[in-house]
Amino acid sequence: MRLATFNILHGQPVAGPADHAPNLGEDDLVGLPNGHEDLIAAVRELDADILGMQEVDSFQPRSGHANQTQLVARAMAAQFSLFVPSVIGTPGAVAGFRSSTAHERDRAAEQDLTHVQYGVSMVSRVPVDRSHVEVFDPAPLSLPLLVQATPKAKFIKVRDEQRAAIAVIVEGSSGPMTVVTAHLSFVPGFNVKQLLAIKKWLADFPRPLIMMGDLNLPGKIPAAVTGWDPVFRGATFPSYSPKIQFDHVLVDGVAESQLDRIRANTRAVRLPVSDHCAVITDVDI
Repeated sequence: MRLATFNILHGQPVAGPADHAPNLGEDDLVGLPNGHEDLIAAVRELDADILGMQEVDSFQPRSGHANQTQLVARAMAAQFSLFVPSVIGTPGAVAGFRSSTAHERDRAAEQDLTHVQYGVSMVSRVPVDRSHVEVFDPAPLSLPLLVQATPKAKFIKVRDEQRAAIAVIVEGSSGPMTVVTAHLSFVPGFNVKQLLAIKKWLADFPRPLIMMGDLNLPGKIPAAVTGWDPVFRGATFPSYSPKIQFDHVLVDGVAESQLDRIRANTRAVRLPVSDHCAVITDVDI
């Protein structure tokens, strides 16, 4: 089973060496909103059975008013997809944005999408037994962040947004297992509190457990906070010249004898969109 985590930056290509080009036929482009060829090419290259995505748009003008979760689900021939809007509006927009309500998240889960939204998604070719969602209030702070812009990235002051995590229960080779994706706060300290809350939330979920996502925490910190085993160590951001690891895959309830094999089959991949590398792991547990 191949799992992948990918902060897609709403499908936006970024500055850097042009070493990728979409490889799509005419049939792939039918019904595809303009500008999403690179995103679909990236998804095809990942070839994941379960894909956790962060920074996903739904009906945003900047991404052609597309439902990006459904575009990806179609490209994967997925059996299950779930988009959880953390934000109503466009993060960083001059007009502002607000946190989603529980009612709006429920409507999004039913594909009743009526607002400009942004959040996290889980898409699976593997049957999902059940899914669960956890959300976290934004930090009451603004910080300067490196944001992709034309002609080059720049630092701008950005206020934090509501954050979300999705957990799905799927059938592994020897019973149920839990796969989680999350996008945590960029505010130091708040992201650690959110990760600790996720650990507590998942305490009674089936093991093995695989947690993956853009945790906005560098290097060894997520493993130290959770006590879970990291299966990937390496820089993932920015994708065109990686310097730091924000994108992680952690496992819990996996036998020590299996960890080396999982680590050997986990890697970062630069793709035609996003300022983050994706991380792929092939597991047999």
